Amino acid sequence: MSIRSAFVFAVAVLAVIAGYVLVVMSWNYSSGERAGWVQKFSSKGWLCKTWEGEMAMVSMPGTTADKFFFTVWDDDVAAQINKVMGKRVSLHYEEKVGIPTSCFGETRYYVTKVTPVEEIPLAPGIVVPTKPAEPAPPAAPAASAAPATPEKK
Repeated sequence: MSIRSAFVFAVAVLAVIAGYVLVVMSWNYSSGERAGWVQKFSSKGWLCKTWEGEMAMVSMPGTTADKFFFTVWDDDVAAQINKVMGKRVSLHYEEKVGIPTSCFGETRYYVTKVTPVEEIPLAPGIVVPTKPAEPAPPAAPAASAAPATPEKK
């Protein structure tokens, strides 16, 4: 094999690998929404930094929480998630299958959007609001009927 044919072969292999990565990164196996409380979120990686998170999903109060592990590429979405830490949120994700390395993230689920959730559904027609109740207006001072001390004449 000559040097020229080895070079052409190497370029062809690199083109196939680059094409595969391009197709895998632009195609979604699935996409959807998951709701819960983000309880862990950090920037990880030695060379390739990605945001990795963990969300607790509770289907009914009093049950064990399922954990949803996810990855975020976009720093703007990561900033939005950091703002709503500890609050109930809905995460829009895209599941990508066949990504060749962990440099693109530790999970298959890539979050693209975050939305705060205002109510927690318990059953059909029964919800628990998550917004704090409006404070009651201050009561007007009561007028006294009689003076506190008798007047001297």
